[in-house]
Amino acid sequence: MSAPEVLVLRALGLGDLLTAVPALRALRRAHFDVRITLAAPEWLAELVGDIGAVDRLLTTDGLDEPLRWRARPPDLAVNLHGHGPQSTALLRELEPQRLITFDRDSWREQEHEVHRWCRLLSEHGIPADPTDLRLPKPWCPAPVRGAVVVHIGASHGSRRWPVDRFAELARWLPGHVVLTGSLPERPRAKEVAELAGLPPERVLAGHTSLAELAPLVATARLVVCGDTGVAHLATAYGTPSVVLFGPVSPELWGPPPERPEHLALWAGISSDTFADTPAPGLLRISVDEVLDAARRLLPGKGSLAWARSG
Repeated sequence: MSAPEVLVLRALGLGDLLTAVPALRALRRAHFDVRITLAAPEWLAELVGDIGAVDRLLTTDGLDEPLRWRARPPDLAVNLHGHGPQSTALLRELEPQRLITFDRDSWREQEHEVHRWCRLLSEHGIPADPTDLRLPKPWCPAPVRGAVVVHIGASHGSRRWPVDRFAELARWLPGHVVLTGSLPERPRAKEVAELAGLPPERVLAGHTSLAELAPLVATARLVVCGDTGVAHLATAYGTPSVVLFGPVSPELWGPPPERPEHLALWAGISSDTFADTPAPGLLRISVDEVLDAARRLLPGKGSLAWARSG
């Protein structure tokens, strides 16, 4: 007789996967004798195995196509994707024996993403610990160890701090500063490097797969980034981080406030997440504020490297 099947839908990005780690582990603890399949993008496979809760990845890119489920109907389907009718319908089409999902009445807009999914499971009799976010250190070698990682990208323009500010920041940060981002963001990273006077080899944007980015972040002295997946990667590895929030409050997507190694900067102004230009609140965050936060997390406050007083 085959093992019971649990199917979890979370067909989103890096940060979305990492904020679902406590919920996935809660499912594993509650159903240790089942096969748990996660429906998520294939490029996340490098990290899925490190969660320690998923047996199989079902490659799924978004909600536009039916899930390529080839087994008998799941014994349990869990919607960790959202509360809209489309994600729920995809799971219902598989005729699971039981479905755990939010509806309009149980969904809370103003709720941290980690706590949201832990609450969903807890309300269905599956206790979840929202602090259970850590991942084991990657076994792959890092492109650079002990770097100061400045991630210049984000999914939307509203979350991208201006190039000139990233450049000024990179110019004053101590240590081996490297610039990361996606391949489309490589020209932006090169512009930051040129303005900051960094050599071209410090631009790693577009040249690091997830398997390389993970150990880079895990071994970094510091990560500075916007509200994006790399911030959650720093949280997962306990790497000190300064995270710049623009349109969305860190109370919804920020690092755990009880962890002093992660500092979230926010001007208190909410705006359109999907805007093409930097959020008004993000523009309120100055280079000096970011440097002050970095000083709190990096050693050497009195060194020449921290000559800029702010």
